[in-house]
Amino acid sequence: MKQRIHTSRYVLLITLSFCLQLNAQNDFPFELLSNELIWYTEEFRGERVGGIRSMADGKHYTSLERGANGSAIVKYEYRTGEPVDTLATSLSVFGNADQSFRGYDFSADESRIMISTSIEPLYRHSYYADFYVYNLNSKSTVAISDFAEGKQRLATFSPSAGHVAFMRDNNVFVVDLETMKETQVTTDGEINGIINGATDWVYEEEFGDDNGLFWSPSGRYLAFMRFDETDVKEFGMPMYGDLYPDPYVFKYPKAGEQNATVQVKVFDVEQQQTASATVPDAEYIPRVKWGQNDAQLLVFTMNRHQNELTIHLGDCTQSTATVETEPVWTETSSTYLDITDDMTFLSDGKSFLMTSKRDEFNHIYQFSLDPKQEPVQLTSGKWDVIGMQGFDEKRKEIYFTCSKEGATQTHLARVNLKAEMELLHSERGTHSAAYSNSFDYYIHTYHNANTPPVYTLRNKSGKTVRELKDNQRLRTTLAKYNMQPKEFFSFNNDAGVELNAWMIKPPGFNPNQEYPVYVSIYGGPGVNTVTDSWGGENYYWHQLLAQQGYIVASVDPRGTPKRGRKFEHSTYKELGKLETEDFIDFGEYLGNQSYVDADRIGIQGWSYGGFMTLLCMTKGADVYKAGISVAPVTNWRYYDTIYTERFMQTPAENAGGYDDNSPVNHAEKLKGSLLLVHGSADDNVHFQNSMEMVDALVGAGKDFDFFAYPNRNHGIYGGNTRLHLFDMMLDFVHDNL
Repeated sequence: MKQRIHTSRYVLLITLSFCLQLNAQNDFPFELLSNELIWYTEEFRGERVGGIRSMADGKHYTSLERGANGSAIVKYEYRTGEPVDTLATSLSVFGNADQSFRGYDFSADESRIMISTSIEPLYRHSYYADFYVYNLNSKSTVAISDFAEGKQRLATFSPSAGHVAFMRDNNVFVVDLETMKETQVTTDGEINGIINGATDWVYEEEFGDDNGLFWSPSGRYLAFMRFDETDVKEFGMPMYGDLYPDPYVFKYPKAGEQNATVQVKVFDVEQQQTASATVPDAEYIPRVKWGQNDAQLLVFTMNRHQNELTIHLGDCTQSTATVETEPVWTETSSTYLDITDDMTFLSDGKSFLMTSKRDEFNHIYQFSLDPKQEPVQLTSGKWDVIGMQGFDEKRKEIYFTCSKEGATQTHLARVNLKAEMELLHSERGTHSAAYSNSFDYYIHTYHNANTPPVYTLRNKSGKTVRELKDNQRLRTTLAKYNMQPKEFFSFNNDAGVELNAWMIKPPGFNPNQEYPVYVSIYGGPGVNTVTDSWGGENYYWHQLLAQQGYIVASVDPRGTPKRGRKFEHSTYKELGKLETEDFIDFGEYLGNQSYVDADRIGIQGWSYGGFMTLLCMTKGADVYKAGISVAPVTNWRYYDTIYTERFMQTPAENAGGYDDNSPVNHAEKLKGSLLLVHGSADDNVHFQNSMEMVDALVGAGKDFDFFAYPNRNHGIYGGNTRLHLFDMMLDFVHDNL
């Protein structure tokens, strides 16, 4: 391993020297950025409007606020922004201002509030907590269960607010809020064995939801998922800190290995009986939903290749030990299908709205539950619907985000059931919205690559009612540091495909000089780095590099979203191949620019970007002089079933696709300087990946830097961690570029 010889003093001298030269050239001073400012202070803290929830009337919203006197749920009027009531406080709920709220949910009739406290994170979405119900009429508070039995998960009101369902110790419970009688619905729950009422690790991570409890529209039935992960292999991670580190062990199905078997059960609250929903054998049940009534239980199934999605409809009103279902809708693909929550059932109970890529681009369709009826396409064009934001039943309008103005842009739009569509805003950049329940108002968020978010309240026609937050303080702060514009451009790769890119140039940029380049990447499915959007901490980090004399650039290769199915699915069964070619072409394109020093081009990525960095440092060793790979996948055989097989099928079916582009198989090609970083408690991309890469590099006799963060997960954060990481990265960049 290389011995690190750089010190912060040496880096500071380089920075001061470069910036003094810039000041002399441009005859104006600016303040110096540092990692301490970015990661360890609130210098760049921005304003935001978050945690707002529309109330049922669509005229008011609530916000969870924290202060010296604890937490408060405050009710506001949309039109004026003025508070009209304080619904609950730490004092009124607990009689103690020191006990804070961590989250809250209203019952459907807004007579009760579910309040969570003392949260303990589990995985990316999931957590344990203590849950309380606060009655707004009686001003009384009850714990949903005896906390001596342990913390709960996923507590949720029934539609009538008469019951609460939750899970504890991998079992499902239902509490009658009038009598506080607790019914244990399941008894077979077991850690690393049977999960009732929640999803397993891989469903939570890759299908994006940890919830497995679903009340029927009337509240009589509770559908829940049951996972049997007995035959799923365990993965263990040592947790350091004790004399003998204890391993944290959990079920993690790697590509080609056994998944959990999943069932859907239905508990009848009135009859106190549990039935099983019968669906044909399928590898996955990614979603369970209800239609308009208790006779419309919807079970989504997928095959292992995830290229066939079927919706099964079951009637729970028949008092039998089973809920028979029948398929009512199926979609197939030659590659794979995405799972989203872009689905809304219409009040007729006969049709639903959902997105589909069946015409090569992601668009909104109205599908019928009658499989004989053809779907109605409501949006069309060579652009993608990014996500459905909601359906205004009164006006029959669907609100959504889209890439109609290009893959770097995100715009708001609406379309009615007659396929009449309009964009709601014309400004280039990124637009998003949080709609009131009546769709009479929405909180509009706008930002672009060089402008922090601005929040305004708009009415249904898009007219500004009032400004909420403009981040003026942050903009004033940014001006002190002479931030450089992010410039967008495109270039054609060697295959003739146009790719989107951006570049940040150093202050005082001189086109007659040559500069080193730092290429920041991700490159994987579902993620764009070339977006006209505010970048937060990454933006400040890139500006720091620019201020110290580096050009910073990024590109979205083939396989990334917002450009249609052909572009996005072009990497199918060969993750890493085309993307590496595109990143190499990008490095060569940059090296051909007169103002770039082609011998000083580096690359950095995290997660999938770390995977791509390793391939670019091996397959693209003649282009990239240095690389920083953080938490990388180094062989897709080490990653989970759902994500990996969606794009690669199984290792047995596609051995070449796995092996040809695994960095561990190209270690001998490394020429430049490499920094490899990983957290030892990464439950997502396991530390095993970097250990295997280290072993391959050592076996190939290669010199490189390696650093491990004990007990840190995939995000590598906590305490001083991020500052330490980015200081190390900055030293490495100075050492090698």
